Formats: sequence, C-alpha cells, structure tokens
Amino acid sequence: MIVNESMMVVSHRLIARNIYELILEGELVKEISAPGQFVHVKVGSGIDPLLRRPISISDHNQDEKKMSLIYRAEGKGTMQLSLVGAGGRVDVLGPLGNGFGVERGEGRTALLIGGGIGVPPLYGLSKALRSNGWRVTHVLGFQDEAVSFYEDQFRELGPTHIATVDGSLGRKGFVTDVIEKESIQYDQFFACGPNPMLNALQNRLSGSGYLSLEERMGCGIGACFACVCHLADDPEGTDYVKVCSDGPVFPVGVVAL
Repeated sequence: MIVNESMMVVSHRLIARNIYELILEGELVKEISAPGQFVHVKVGSGIDPLLRRPISISDHNQDEKKMSLIYRAEGKGTMQLSLVGAGGRVDVLGPLGNGFGVERGEGRTALLIGGGIGVPPLYGLSKALRSNGWRVTHVLGFQDEAVSFYEDQFRELGPTHIATVDGSLGRKGFVTDVIEKESIQYDQFFACGPNPMLNALQNRLSGSGYLSLEERMGCGIGACFACVCHLADDPEGTDYVKVCSDGPVFPVGVVAL
C-alpha cells in the first residue's frame, strides 16, 4: 500500500562529495515489500520546487520502522533536502514501483553491478539475497574516489570490486572492464545505474539478469507518463512501459535502452 507520511529524520550526513545518507523513521517502512523500490520525496514546504524527487531505498528495517536513502545533492530540490537536520520532518510518498524479486538461491552466486547513484538500492538487495542463501559479488563504478561510498559496507556482505573512470580508486575504467578482466563468475546478475551502463551490460553479459532503470519522473505513480520507455521488441512503436509503476526493475531484454 502506498502511504503519504511526514517521516522523522533520524540522521542525515554527508558520506561522499555531494552524496548524503538520510535515515527516516515512520509507518511507511512497514509497507516496503522488495529491495529496489523507491519513494517520492517532497523537498520543500512550498510550491518551489513543485515536483517531488524520486529516491531509491537503500536499506530498511521494518521492526525499527527505519529506512535509509542515499542521494546526490546537485539541483535546487536535493540541495534544499540536504539542509534538513536530525529531528526534522520530510514528506514522503511510497513505497513505489516494483523492486527486485528475491528467490531462494542456495549455492548460487549473484553478481550485483552498480553505477554512481545507482549503487544504493543494491545494498538492500545484497542483504536480502544473502538472507536467502545466495553468495554475492559486487562491482561498483564511480567517477572518482571522492564520490565513492559504502565500499566497506558492501565488503562485509561479499567480494567487492571498485572501478573509477580516473583510476583514483580500484581499477581504472568501467564496471564492464572489471567484470571481464577479473573473469567474475555468476549465476544471475542484477544492475542499477545510468542507461549507457545498463545497455553495455545487457549486450556483453550472458545469462539471466535484472536491470533497474533511472528516469526522470513527475508523479511517481504512473499517471503522468513522464517516464515511459519503449519495449525492446518494438523500439519505434506505440508499446511502452512506465518506469515508475511497471518498474523500475525489468528483466534483461524487455526495455529499449
């Protein structure tokens, strides 16, 4: 069930350059059903900015009614959000979207691949996979060391490889370079990040996998059609999916990237 709630800020801290971790508490957390879902956050008390901001849920604890969001403060809205301190309130709508399905995976290895601000939802996914018997390997890509985050947290869950464009942390290059050069083996892969990265993974990796898309959104509930994407088998036609309500997670090969 989708809930609109004024959630309490438990903590709000800078964890990398322009990257913030926001921990919220409220009844909404009880409605989260899968890793990879997101919330729509109202970033101010007035009408400017008018639209809410979609932010993926990084992790949650239903017993404590807490969830963590990790976002990049780069525009007017998210910069305004970054000023809210502990004890404050944030207007949140959610949980929204369809997340990653997690099945039992005894003896199987999941490869989790994240790029930039697409990394956060993979943290909760990794924990969910491990609790269902999967082994997990992570490949995380960032522009440079200054914007990297959660490396230690991911390493606590499984082997973790880092790629940066400038080589300031981990291997120089892209996530695809790490996967190929390290000859990483897996049974299924899960990825979240910018479309060029997802497209490269879709074209170069074998086996089954799931992609979580990043798109600009208006309403977050499927009414405004701001986040539509064509289907891979009809890229120029009239068939489409809405990332906010049909996704953001899709099996590999479904959406035209």
